[in-house]
Amino acid sequence: MSKTPSTPATRLLRELKIPYTEHLYTYQEHGGTAVAAQSLGVDEHAVIKTLIMEDEAARPLVVLMHGDREVSTKALARQLGCKTVHICKPEVAHKHSGYLVGGTSPLGTRKAMPVYMERGILGLERVFVNAGSRGFLAGLAPADLARAVGAVPVEATQEG
Repeated sequence: MSKTPSTPATRLLRELKIPYTEHLYTYQEHGGTAVAAQSLGVDEHAVIKTLIMEDEAARPLVVLMHGDREVSTKALARQLGCKTVHICKPEVAHKHSGYLVGGTSPLGTRKAMPVYMERGILGLERVFVNAGSRGFLAGLAPADLARAVGAVPVEATQEG
């Protein structure tokens, strides 16, 4: 069995004394949350994507979204009071977060960034979020995740 990595994300969870479980799976390039959910035997809705985005002034922000849903950037921008929001290119996301795309965690990011969490995530019993390395998730209560990152609830699921 592979040893789980120590990452800025897991160090932060331990520092905050937040209970969590560690889950390794075989990472697949472009496999996304579906691969993680299938490997862990959980609903993809509970596997949370961490997206690094920027507003029109290139201010970075983190968006947490259900694995089986997409972000409506228009709805998000409206709620944040800005003109536009867009996903960062992988190299820009890495610069902001300190994590490689596919291993981006909202926990322990290189830069302090505001975190916005799709409101529905808070209604789940348990979520699985990237723990700072490709193929490594942390399972925890959504309220603990929100508290750890100072998440602001938003309603930004794309309809359709």
